[in-house]
Amino acid sequence: MKFTLQVQDKLSQARAGVLETAHGKIETPIFMPVGTAGTVKAVHQHELVNDIQAQIILGNTYHLYLRPGLDVLNKAGGLHKFNGWDKPILTDSGGYQVYSLTEVRKIREEGVTFRSHVDGSKHLFTPENVMDTQRIIGADIIMAFDECTPYPCDYNYARRSLDMTHRWLKRCCDRFDSTEPLYGYDQTLFPIVQGSVYKDLRAKSAEVIASFEREGNAIGGLSVGEPAEEMYAMTEVVTNILPKDKPRYLMGVGTPINILENIALGIDMFDCVMPTRNARNGMLFTRNGIINIKNEKWKDDFSPIEAESDLMMDQVYSKAYLRHLIRSQEILGAQIASLHNLHFYLWLVKQAREKIIEGTFYEWKEKMVKILGQRL
Repeated sequence: MKFTLQVQDKLSQARAGVLETAHGKIETPIFMPVGTAGTVKAVHQHELVNDIQAQIILGNTYHLYLRPGLDVLNKAGGLHKFNGWDKPILTDSGGYQVYSLTEVRKIREEGVTFRSHVDGSKHLFTPENVMDTQRIIGADIIMAFDECTPYPCDYNYARRSLDMTHRWLKRCCDRFDSTEPLYGYDQTLFPIVQGSVYKDLRAKSAEVIASFEREGNAIGGLSVGEPAEEMYAMTEVVTNILPKDKPRYLMGVGTPINILENIALGIDMFDCVMPTRNARNGMLFTRNGIINIKNEKWKDDFSPIEAESDLMMDQVYSKAYLRHLIRSQEILGAQIASLHNLHFYLWLVKQAREKIIEGTFYEWKEKMVKILGQRL
């Protein structure tokens, strides 16, 4: 993997770059649609490529490990072959999913034992077998196995958890470096900065993660319920320490405003289930603000879903029709809304990139954050 930093904004820490992987180039800043179980929900691959213009998607180690299982993925030749996606893929390690199974998991130095949400069967994730699992899945970028601390979190717990995450990282790197990719192309491993909302822990973690000198770095544990101001403060602490010549990935973030503010703090890569999950519930993100399409006011609004958008779906279908579909729980409603929101997110980061290159990012960002949170 190779990362080239192209432009640095003069009024903020925002950057534009290019990330090169075995499955193609990614222009940053970038948003990565989440394909938890090998699919971005309700979206075809050709729509991801042609309509949304996604450059990279996510898979989730925990879910893929349980279904379809490693045997099937191995026989298929990895996730790219299995789901027909020939561009880059990133997998998260499953640490967040295991963390969320609070009632059915136990965390120890060895790793985490948990019970499957599918059938209740018992499993063990260790730093070593999670590396092996992500080798089998075959993503271009894989994540270290970490513990994602909850919010709020006691300082002493956060400190102990952080130390264990760093010990696990050493084990991840040792296993990754002593094994080979399975499908004839390179993979790369990103460590994850943790530390809850404690500046000293975040700074310590960023320094430890940087010392491993991997090809990119991730920041975890900042989309678990903390106020946005604390997220930004922690991100700033970390980006001031992580090396500038490597990509920085903020995991699980977030709203359009979150994304713009974190781009301004020096983040290059984002992912979040919000555009698709909220779409299925009728929330649309637009360049003029947020629409709850289920509201009565859209019942006989026959204007396009978003007139300024170049997405065909936004031009062909009206707000009234999409409201009808969503309220009737028609599958097409979820498909249209998901396409719309993902297209908007990719449009937003593409605009940010263009403004960084033009030298007008900061003024544009300040204007956009006032608009994007409005309820229409």
